[in-house]
Amino acid sequence: MSSTSLDDAHQLLATPVSRLRGVGPRIAEALERLGILTVEDALYTLPHRYEDRREFRRIAQLREGVHEVFVGEVIACGEVTTQRSRRRLFEVIVGDGSGQVSLKWFHYRKEWLAKRFPKGRRAVISGEIKRFGLEKEVHHPEIEVLAENQSLDDFKSADPLAFGRILPVYPLTEGLTQQLARKIWKQAVDLFANGVPTCLPADLQTTFGLMPIAAALQAVHWPPQDANIEQLNHGSDPARRSLVFDEFFFLELGLALKRQGIVMERGMPFQVRHTYTKPLAAMLPYRLTDAQRRVLGEIKHDLTSGHPMNRLLQGDVGCGKTIVALMTALIAIENRAQVAIVAPTEILAEQHYLQFHHWLEKLGLRAALLRSKLPAAEKKTILEQIRSGETHLVVGTHAVLQEGVEFQSLGLGVIDEQHRFGVRQRAVLRQKGVNPHILVMTATPIPRTLSLTLYGDLALSVIDELPPGRTPIRTMIVTESRRGQAFMQLKKELDKSHQIYVVFPLVEESENSDLKAATAGVEQLRAQLPDARVGLLHGRMSPDEKEAVMERFKAGQLDILVATTVIEVGIDVPNATVMLVEHAERFGLAQLHQLRGRVGRGREPGLCLLMKSPRCSEEGEKRLEVMARTTDGFRIAEADLEIRGPGEFLGTRQSGLPDFRVANILRDGQILEQARQTAFDLVKDSPGFAKAPEMATIRRELMARWGNRLELAKVG
Repeated sequence: MSSTSLDDAHQLLATPVSRLRGVGPRIAEALERLGILTVEDALYTLPHRYEDRREFRRIAQLREGVHEVFVGEVIACGEVTTQRSRRRLFEVIVGDGSGQVSLKWFHYRKEWLAKRFPKGRRAVISGEIKRFGLEKEVHHPEIEVLAENQSLDDFKSADPLAFGRILPVYPLTEGLTQQLARKIWKQAVDLFANGVPTCLPADLQTTFGLMPIAAALQAVHWPPQDANIEQLNHGSDPARRSLVFDEFFFLELGLALKRQGIVMERGMPFQVRHTYTKPLAAMLPYRLTDAQRRVLGEIKHDLTSGHPMNRLLQGDVGCGKTIVALMTALIAIENRAQVAIVAPTEILAEQHYLQFHHWLEKLGLRAALLRSKLPAAEKKTILEQIRSGETHLVVGTHAVLQEGVEFQSLGLGVIDEQHRFGVRQRAVLRQKGVNPHILVMTATPIPRTLSLTLYGDLALSVIDELPPGRTPIRTMIVTESRRGQAFMQLKKELDKSHQIYVVFPLVEESENSDLKAATAGVEQLRAQLPDARVGLLHGRMSPDEKEAVMERFKAGQLDILVATTVIEVGIDVPNATVMLVEHAERFGLAQLHQLRGRVGRGREPGLCLLMKSPRCSEEGEKRLEVMARTTDGFRIAEADLEIRGPGEFLGTRQSGLPDFRVANILRDGQILEQARQTAFDLVKDSPGFAKAPEMATIRRELMARWGNRLELAKVG
């Protein structure tokens, strides 16, 4: 396809959806709420399920747990009250001679429903078949009522889109009915789908059995008569697979080019002199694990290559990522370069600062903590020392990335808990120096499908070994009724001179929350365990206050440390054997996994008690069960991703997760792997990709889709 025709296609697809027949201001507003502004938006807003209306089932043949379509005659209707819960609902009984079904509404307008279902009226009903005792029922079904004396054949012919075929079911919003949505999408497909270009090379389409994009869009919105309804509803039909591959391919192509661009740039070539790393290794109270040494070898290879490092370091809780980052920082410093370490929260930044400056001070080096809320005079001094090169290592939050923070010679940027940042933050950090090396770390294991989309431009290192001496951790879910037994367990550990963490979700109790708060928890523990020395640690304390409390706990001057999630990462007290988490269901899986990792760090086995409240939700129960079942961070991450989905898993829109229009990384992981390999092979086999004439169409399409998001200006 020529660049002109590609531009014409993009222009055509940018047609406002308001130009379609029947889309007035009110409907356009409803579509906008669904994120649909243009014809292209409509074409790529796919049905979220399908109904098989090729034939209607008899009521006797309806299958439990299946979304079915059937015809029934109203036998009775009215408001009823359930015997057990005394809940009011509206019920309509319909039958067809072969059996009866109960239709139920729990949220309803009584007058409107009663008027809609006069006795003897027939209706086409669709919904998931449930069973209550011996009866079949459908909750909040979709219903199309036949007019009085209207035959089913007349009804079908009045709306030929609705019967005798597989029907798409679109997402709706207030003011948009399913029937109207189908008419709008049908127009969009009929008038514009043929104009959507296929930009994948023909040989790739053949290799993977992919449909042209125009044909795929037509088939995914209006499936052919012989389509497999199960495949359609699982998202595994050939049309959707073709669209998913296309979407993944262009993302991964952008990531491949981004990595190639970094690899081809000149970087700061370091030499490994061991000026500081050897003295540090001698001071450490333990030997590095084989996995830590292997990862350090991979990092050193990058640092000495003459090209900028761009590496993701993954590892489970307690595997020793921080010391690897410190060793990497020391290599940069011994090459007269500065280091910036960026963390997502002030609490985590402070913890890193306390750890790093402890070791750097012993080596005669200077670290600084840069926070957003600093007295003006103190901030001015810190910025001047960074600018002059007097400060070797800076730890901070987003404050490090702000304008006005200038380095004399930034050689290494380390981003911790990367999933809390976005792609752009990495780019900003790179701009603080001349192609500095970048090390991205996460203590939250990231499932492979997520890492391929979020960090596909990064080389990957994994620390897959825990330090020697780490003991297994037993995890138990404790109900409120067994609190007394949990406290007996705490007392047993105290009698053995072991230490305990107790974690709360809040610092102080509020009128609007039933969560037990850390401040109240301290008093409760002191009352129930009067001989225990109890300390309190939370995010509102100053760094000096936090350090003082932690030093007392580490030195064994405190038996119990009551805290908020300030102790989630970076705390290492081998004598602490029990972690009690109050209101555990209120914490995310990643947080619980991090908290659990604070115990079992010595010779004695660790115990994690997850205290759940009586009002624990179903999702909360699932999370706690996962924690009790496994201590493997990667399995926990996979389960977390399945429970919450990618957006919730990452916790923020700024996470850098691409806005996929049709792909689903949970469902389409295999296609993602294929598309990634294909894209990376294409770039590797075409060193002149950025200039090759035969790649012009792919380049232009890539820039149109991902140019700004992936900052691919050089590719165009």
